[in-house]
Amino acid sequence: MHRLLIFVLVELLLLLGFLGFGVGEGKVEALSLLEEREILLKFKSSVFDPTGILDSWVSVNDSSDDSSSYHCSWYGVACDSQFRVSSLEIVGGSKGEETSSGNFDLGKAVCFNVSEFPFYGLGIRRNCDAKIGKLGGNLSPVIAKLSKLRVLSLAFNQFRGGIPREIWGLDSLEVLDLEGNWFSGKLPVSIKGLSRLRVLNLGLNRISGQIPNAFSGLVRLELLNLAANELEGLIPAFVGRFPRLWGLYLSSNQLKGEIPDDFGGSDCQNLKYLDLSSNALNGKIPVCLGNCRELRVLLLFSNMLQGVIPRELGHLRKLHVLDVSRNSLIGGIPAELGNCRDLSVLVLSNLDDPFMVYEAPNGAISHSENNLFQGLVPMEITTLPKLRLLSAPKAGFEGEILLNRDSCCKSIVYVDVSLNNGDGPQYTVGACHSLPSRILNSHQLNKGYIAYHSFFIRKVCSRTSSFVSESKFLVRIRDNSKLRRPENARLLSELNSSSDETVSSTSVQSNAEDLQAGADPTPGSGYGNGNSNKFNSIEIASIASASVIVLVLLALVVLFIYTRKCAPRDSSRIQVYERREIRVFTDIGVPLTFQNIVKATDCFSAGNCIGCGGFGATYKAEVSPGVIVAVKRLSVGRFHCIQQFDAEVKTLGRIRHPNLVTLIGYHASETEMFLIYNYLPGGNLEKFIQERSTKSIKWRALHKIALNVAHAIAYLHDECNPRVIHRDVKPSNILLDDNYTAYLSDFGLSRLLENSETHATTGVAGTFGYLAPEYAMTCRVSEKADVYSYGVVLLELISDKKALDPSFSSHGNGFNIVSWAHMLLRQGRAKEVFTEEIWESGPHDDLVEVLHLAVKCTVDTLSIRPTMKQVVHLLKQVRPVSKPNVS
Repeated sequence: MHRLLIFVLVELLLLLGFLGFGVGEGKVEALSLLEEREILLKFKSSVFDPTGILDSWVSVNDSSDDSSSYHCSWYGVACDSQFRVSSLEIVGGSKGEETSSGNFDLGKAVCFNVSEFPFYGLGIRRNCDAKIGKLGGNLSPVIAKLSKLRVLSLAFNQFRGGIPREIWGLDSLEVLDLEGNWFSGKLPVSIKGLSRLRVLNLGLNRISGQIPNAFSGLVRLELLNLAANELEGLIPAFVGRFPRLWGLYLSSNQLKGEIPDDFGGSDCQNLKYLDLSSNALNGKIPVCLGNCRELRVLLLFSNMLQGVIPRELGHLRKLHVLDVSRNSLIGGIPAELGNCRDLSVLVLSNLDDPFMVYEAPNGAISHSENNLFQGLVPMEITTLPKLRLLSAPKAGFEGEILLNRDSCCKSIVYVDVSLNNGDGPQYTVGACHSLPSRILNSHQLNKGYIAYHSFFIRKVCSRTSSFVSESKFLVRIRDNSKLRRPENARLLSELNSSSDETVSSTSVQSNAEDLQAGADPTPGSGYGNGNSNKFNSIEIASIASASVIVLVLLALVVLFIYTRKCAPRDSSRIQVYERREIRVFTDIGVPLTFQNIVKATDCFSAGNCIGCGGFGATYKAEVSPGVIVAVKRLSVGRFHCIQQFDAEVKTLGRIRHPNLVTLIGYHASETEMFLIYNYLPGGNLEKFIQERSTKSIKWRALHKIALNVAHAIAYLHDECNPRVIHRDVKPSNILLDDNYTAYLSDFGLSRLLENSETHATTGVAGTFGYLAPEYAMTCRVSEKADVYSYGVVLLELISDKKALDPSFSSHGNGFNIVSWAHMLLRQGRAKEVFTEEIWESGPHDDLVEVLHLAVKCTVDTLSIRPTMKQVVHLLKQVRPVSKPNVS
């Protein structure tokens, strides 16, 4: 109420100013206040807000309480002393951890999939701490009309499209934080404002192109985060010349060339965090980085850097984390690193790719660690007082690697110097049982040690889970006879690194004894060894038979009750007495009713049918002039329980992704079910493949389609909660627009998996030719079934064959596109898989890599198939560089 009185008083004063001074300043300010309220309401009307984050934003006519129309009190809005909007801060969030009271802890709401970027943003935000929910849609340029805006923070929402050019002209803006959205397009080549900008955070988006020279004018920058985008080209020298810069994050892009020497100039005196990891950088590590004396974190892993580690890095006395793994470095490790007294994490080599780990059939890990050092790890490093994690497996070291127990082992939690030529102790000490899932949700993950500790210990514990469930410590030793237990440690197993964690027979025995000692007595354990207290074979058979009969009768009773409750009535027409409700998830500006859907499809006539699938047919429906939707009419008999279907579709209705068609709404009754999607006029991928011989389709367009679909499936598998298995990935369920952007459809027919579930047992659904063999034979479906289907689609995309092409009939029954591709690749005839035009338009090495990926997706062994997240990563590595030439 006080705010309302202040607001009314201000407006009266401004109005008096207007009356007293005519067209003076009072009139301008009064109009501005009214205009800013309208600007915010226009912004609200332009966004998708399914959880009602902006419900407090109401106009005077909409509010029963006039105080709610005071825009400076609206959620996320802050004003200056003149009541002008100075800050718009709406940080989106996902569902946090559930507390014992049933509420959700917003402080633990994860902003993004930590497992995909385990070391992203060390030193900056890792968690959402705002209201649960996300805004979506395109970012309206109307925001730029708030001329006094100093902070614009819309991080971790679902905004898409390009960043409006008007934003780059805001003169007062100091913070532009659009991290964790779906923004695409390129950065501006010219900037007319932002002279006061301190923070530019655009990480975790899909921005492409190069870092523009226009950014060189942002001389007040303190934080620049462009990580986890799709940027390419060189790192401009000017980014190392910002005198106030304390954080620079350019990781997980496609940047190439050398690291500019300017990073070590006189302007790097404030630089604390430098992350250039996971790019394609080459050349040497600049010697002048040693001049950045405030540096805390230096991440250079997963590049193609060469040469030696400069001894000048020893000048970085405040350095906490140094990771140079997965490069092509050589030479000795400089003893000068021992001067980094605060160093807690040192990663010289790493066999576990932070972005992709494949499990080979024999349990070995496929890796690309190429660092090959000489000599040994200097004692000056191994005796650092704060060293907690040292990773240097298969790094080429020779001789004994010593660890000073008095100064080092009191703080050490992880050491891996296995697969070297030394014979000193090589061990890991880690409390596997003390790493619950909550550590991944902790805000402490923005600290280098915690993030690295979580990553490495989880890798070790996951590979030895059968031996650590009851243990406090995991100890790895190259030679079991040289085992020295850390003080107060409980020995679990002794692993021989030469055979990659082979457990000795004595450790297995002792572990089994521990479990036996803590177990309940087995039935009959109190009886003697005589036969008097045992059942004879006839009695056992009688009891078993009776038990089976009882179980069968119980099963029949349960089945009868279930079918009476959930089975649909046998009816071929829509019943007039049924509820004809349509549940709507997305407002398309036109009311959706059962009647206008049936009318728009002409009672689901064949003339409006635009596709058929295993779950039903899809119809085009113009529900209003110019408003067209796609309606998927489901075969009711495929769904055994309406209640379960209803609950699952409600969950799926909240799913939003740029490469998924939008599930607008649905209807479900005992005799009629249909889903309503947005309509895409470009047709489906099946039609595209059939007609591409009449067009000039280059490799870049096909790669874009493959990557779009992979993004969509990876989102369903890794970012949805519960996880979603599509079950029917095929070309006819992949839609295209005019720019060859692909959209996965029919995900509303998917199977949901809780986090604790590894698979689901369900009736086989899908299309022959795309079904994973284990799913077709056992009815057990997991994410790897979608991976198999995707691999088939990828083979169709690059070849001129269908999944069950007639040309395969000469090879015998069961021969399909998977068998054909595996055969050609095995025989060294990879070129024959591709169409002639694709082979000529794409780099041959990249095409063969994609073929290897498709083959790996379609192997029978589930453990060899990659995850869709790994598929996305691999496809990004072979992204075409040239401009598309498609028509």
